[in-house]
Amino acid sequence: MTATTRTRPLSDSATMVRRQFLHMLRYPSLTLMLAGMPIVMLLLFVYVFGGTLGNGLGGAGGGREAYINYVVPGILLMTVASAAQGTAIAVAMDMTEGIIARFRTMNIARVSVLTGHVIGSLGQTLVSIVIVIGVALLIGFRPDAGPMAWLGVAGMLALFTFALIWLSTALGLVAKSVETASNTPMPLMLLPFFGSGFVPTDSMPTALRWFADYQPFTPITETLRGLLFGTPIGNDAAIAVAWCAVIALAGYLWAKQLFNRDPSAT
Repeated sequence: MTATTRTRPLSDSATMVRRQFLHMLRYPSLTLMLAGMPIVMLLLFVYVFGGTLGNGLGGAGGGREAYINYVVPGILLMTVASAAQGTAIAVAMDMTEGIIARFRTMNIARVSVLTGHVIGSLGQTLVSIVIVIGVALLIGFRPDAGPMAWLGVAGMLALFTFALIWLSTALGLVAKSVETASNTPMPLMLLPFFGSGFVPTDSMPTALRWFADYQPFTPITETLRGLLFGTPIGNDAAIAVAWCAVIALAGYLWAKQLFNRDPSAT
């Protein structure tokens, strides 16, 4: 194998990543839209429900101050899920508009097409997360995390984002239209509500609590909460990393199989 053959997937992937980042720069409103819904949910839960829910968390002295610190990890995961929906839509648009078919006829490494979408979406999502954290800080979010804890938060969010983007890439490839791709990832946006993102799971009915405790968003939320506020994490970090690895691997294998299938067979 020549050096040119070895490096071509890397150079082609870099070209596709550059294509995605150029889209980000040309259409910054897309990034703002991805952050917009989580910000609206943050303001809604803090200013409309936060007083009552905060009192439930910390007693009469809780209030909005207690609740905003509790809810931000769940909002961050909702930001990731919103970005996953955007990835599925972007992939479906490339598929339905014939760009992917054009790429298949070109002398480029096939892996680079999906890599471009994944890394581009990862960067866009991380920018959206920074925007959401900035808004949260402006309205009273006060974490206790030091530099190393913040590094852990960034790593956990990046790992989860990477996993969910691979899954959403597969969902975009399997969708028959852009409209279908916009709806398929919707359950991912609902899962934070059925976990510990907005209320403690021990306040839920038994059956719902069982689901909430064992779905992937809950250990990831608790890991972020523990890193941000120094509360015990226990096994949640290991479970969170395991969930991310499973989702990423399953999404990658599914996306690869869908992308490499014979177009004439679909």
